[in-house]
Amino acid sequence: MWFVILSVICSVSVGIFLKVAKRFQLNVFQIITFNYFSALLLTYFTYQPNLAIEQKSVPYSLFISLAFLLPIVFFIQAKSIKLTGIVKTDIAQRLSLFIPLIASYYLFNEIFSSLKIIGFVVGFSAIFFTLNKKSESKSNNWVYPLLVLLGFGIIDILFKKVAVFKAFSFTTSLFLIFCGAFIVSILFLIGKIIVQKEKLEMKNVLWGLALGILNFGNILFYLKAHKALAENPSTVFAGMNMGVIILGSLAGILLFKEKMTKWNYFGIILAIISIIIITLSQLK
Repeated sequence: MWFVILSVICSVSVGIFLKVAKRFQLNVFQIITFNYFSALLLTYFTYQPNLAIEQKSVPYSLFISLAFLLPIVFFIQAKSIKLTGIVKTDIAQRLSLFIPLIASYYLFNEIFSSLKIIGFVVGFSAIFFTLNKKSESKSNNWVYPLLVLLGFGIIDILFKKVAVFKAFSFTTSLFLIFCGAFIVSILFLIGKIIVQKEKLEMKNVLWGLALGILNFGNILFYLKAHKALAENPSTVFAGMNMGVIILGSLAGILLFKEKMTKWNYFGIILAIISIIIITLSQLK
């Protein structure tokens, strides 16, 4: 579970970083683009991944899917926040937990104990109460939130597949995925510069390189968690989600002075209880 905790810390730090970036009116898409460049450099110089691999052993469909989904889902998430508000978007992202949990049972053949199922029920209750906030947006368009839900759910499943892929090391896989995501992002950015006359600014590049450090840690520890708990992917999916709810809520309260209702605090308590129950189900 330590890898889950480290991944949660990095994930919430990424969110804080982007929230601060918006306050400085920086270009978030440019930041995300160069975050992948930073992440692939860190992967290469930290782990020296073996790139002398046979082409026939590369799961192209898996890597290409992640290379496209990572930047595209972020773009959809940003669009959803803009059109429907952060509350509805956050609800969609958290409810995406349904997809990998179903996959854990049907695709990865995990057997759920009664205790773990109780933990999931408590966890989904935590999602409901934590996100029970009024939305400032009046838009009822659920297309973008639905795409956010599907996108994050599918990405979780694909990263689980990367973690259990055995033809070569997961650090090599991570390097190839970051390379693909950077190529896709930079092509999008070039298109925006040409079509929309968007200006590339060095401050966005520098923020992106810094963000890449956190994103690198987030995905690296997430993959390590899946490798350590290979037989229990649902524990990683649920633990990650509940952990982000707890730490993200605390960060919102302490750093950004966000207002929380008594039901929101109740949701945080339920999230803690959910993690305890799921952890106990692993020890049993």
